[in-house]
Amino acid sequence: MKKTSLFTAIIVSVFCLAQQSLKESINLKSVVDNAAQKMVEKPLINAVSIGIVYQGQEYIGHYGELEKGKANLPTDKTIYEIGSLSKTITGTLVAKAVLEGKISLEDPVQKYLSEDYPNLKFNNHPVRIKDLVTHTSGLPPMLPLSINALFKDFTNQKTPENINNVLKNYIQKDFLRDLHTVKIDTIPGYKYAYSNAGIEVLASVLEKVYHKKFELLLKEYLAQHIQMKNTTINLTKQEEKNLAVGYHSNYNDITMKMPTLPWGSSGNIKTTLPDMMKYLTYQLKNNPEIAESHNPLVKIDDTFSAGYAWRIIKDEKLGTLYKHHGGVFRSQCFIYIIPKYNLGVFIITNQSGENTPKDMQDTLNEIFEKIEKNS
Repeated sequence: MKKTSLFTAIIVSVFCLAQQSLKESINLKSVVDNAAQKMVEKPLINAVSIGIVYQGQEYIGHYGELEKGKANLPTDKTIYEIGSLSKTITGTLVAKAVLEGKISLEDPVQKYLSEDYPNLKFNNHPVRIKDLVTHTSGLPPMLPLSINALFKDFTNQKTPENINNVLKNYIQKDFLRDLHTVKIDTIPGYKYAYSNAGIEVLASVLEKVYHKKFELLLKEYLAQHIQMKNTTINLTKQEEKNLAVGYHSNYNDITMKMPTLPWGSSGNIKTTLPDMMKYLTYQLKNNPEIAESHNPLVKIDDTFSAGYAWRIIKDEKLGTLYKHHGGVFRSQCFIYIIPKYNLGVFIITNQSGENTPKDMQDTLNEIFEKIEKNS
């Protein structure tokens, strides 16, 4: 997936949006509706939901059908799997723990693990909390190690089933056992290498310092601070009825949901569009833990730094941006936070394939281009 080209196209278009004056009459509903309808008319796209927060204005749009031929439009009650966007919420909880003095970014992760892990270091440089939250720890993408080969063949029709078979009985004690098999091959804190495993470890750290299960910490924080009361990891039977089905790659059969990871902190959070709108708004308010989570902790290059699970981009015109992509077997989404223009965007579709990012890009480009013409 060409995330760089997608990001560039969206940023150019977003700059046009940011030039609009609130005094002008911009019919966001009409603009978004027209573009989104074209997206759901594409052969592989079935449903899409979009949320925009711009200069205090908000708009949510739901389009298409969740199941082919059933005309079941997604709604505000539809629950979506947001995949790796989960990491940004976990990062916020870590930032909160840092501000409260529960943990320090410089702490070796070994300090919070019940067993001895002499392997979590390289040349006497231990893996720290900071390294985990910035994807510079040297931990592998996933545990168990055998699963990483399966993810490389993501578009294979059997991949969701194969991964589910590996993870369906894989619990926290198995993860902590396999953590002993990890080999760190470079000094932590320098090399950026995306790691779901590292974010899962952070959930265990949070559990230890707060003496609560990670999911409970998550739900309490979101409900109390952001009023996100429909965001969770494990769904009740009633909530399962509202979980969006979806499609993998170019296959017509409904695909199974992403299996639960040991803690779920790296990719198992599920939510609704109204809750994501609250999340966008809260990010833009820049409360203390949000400000901390936006700190560039590790500079990767001149334009890209890693924060508390956020990709932080510096742009000459738009200033500092925060973005993340999420993808599971049957959905993909993007979130962008652009404080300079008080702008937040979230888009999600219940299809996950190689062309899904381009489909979302085309939709967003049309939305921003039409807004530009109203200036």
